[in-house]
Amino acid sequence: MKTKRHGAVLGLIAAGALLLTACGSDENTPGAGSTSAAGDSAAVPVECGGKSNLSAEGSSAQKNAIDTFVQAYGQKCAGQNLAYNASGSGAGVKQFNGSQVDFAGSDSPLSESKGEIAAAAERCEGNPAWHLPLVFGPVALGYKLEGVADLTLSGEVAAKIFNGGIKKWNDPAIAALNSGASLPDKEIKVVYRSDESGTTDNFQLYLETASKGAWTQGAGKQFKGGVGEGKEKSAGVAQAAGSVDGAITYVELSFAQDNKLSIAKIDNGSGPVELNEETVGKAIDAAQIKGTGNDLVLDLKSIYGSSTAGAYPLLLATYEIVCSKGYDADTAKAIKAFLTVAATTGQDGLADAGYAPLPKAFQEKLLTAIKAIA
Repeated sequence: MKTKRHGAVLGLIAAGALLLTACGSDENTPGAGSTSAAGDSAAVPVECGGKSNLSAEGSSAQKNAIDTFVQAYGQKCAGQNLAYNASGSGAGVKQFNGSQVDFAGSDSPLSESKGEIAAAAERCEGNPAWHLPLVFGPVALGYKLEGVADLTLSGEVAAKIFNGGIKKWNDPAIAALNSGASLPDKEIKVVYRSDESGTTDNFQLYLETASKGAWTQGAGKQFKGGVGEGKEKSAGVAQAAGSVDGAITYVELSFAQDNKLSIAKIDNGSGPVELNEETVGKAIDAAQIKGTGNDLVLDLKSIYGSSTAGAYPLLLATYEIVCSKGYDADTAKAIKAFLTVAATTGQDGLADAGYAPLPKAFQEKLLTAIKAIA
């Protein structure tokens, strides 16, 4: 299991350099982006101190990464700690906007239509919140189906599974993508996130973009497919899918692996694509930053509808949502110290946790934004 995980992670490390090309980074000189941040991260100064006990809440997809960051933070800044509640992206944003935590973790950006951007600005004393992407990872279509270890799905077929248009594993549409496979006459049991989740938002954006009109339910952090059984958090859906033959869910790669789920290939129009280092790298190559200045919002939607051969199209980035200004001096100092550690020495343990360490050039973009927090 760990070998598979490291394969995907290594692909993300290599592909992270390509992300900077797509973003137009001035710092992406030849060879610079291909190096992990871990190599010289210890040289980045960290000004410890300020608030002793920070609090944050949100994305369960990044919980294991945050645990790694907290450990590194405590080693670098003795007596300093962060308490992270992996309650889901939606809950994290609500707690941040309600001034109940110091920052939020979210798998999708703040929503203007829901008033989240305005609420965050109010919470930040009239200043905008920034999105700082610290954790990257692919989303797996994880399933458990006895006798079927190799399965291909398309965006259109996945949409029909998750909105109830396809109910049986031997449906002709699935069979057409899996010539020669012995598919059972078994009911498909959809498992979805019942709590508000950025993973759900990204997954539904993918379905909306890649399904050729089969997904009409829209996107958002609440699952809108109208079928299946809901479970809370990434661990909850992965555990539920892993316990029932015929189940399928959408979940971050590490959770799918931990629960021994099979992972479907995705046919984006150019043939079946396995989730691995090369295919994830090709997908991240298309990512662009659509935020301005130090607000590093990524435009991943362009990936979802791509028909690039060999590109795995289902990815997410997890943001730390922070106030650009508006913290008291002690809180700002501690947040900057924690995020600096997270973006530098904290990256060293991410591969073992199933995530992708930041490439050096993207690390520098994050450090610039972190330094500007006030």
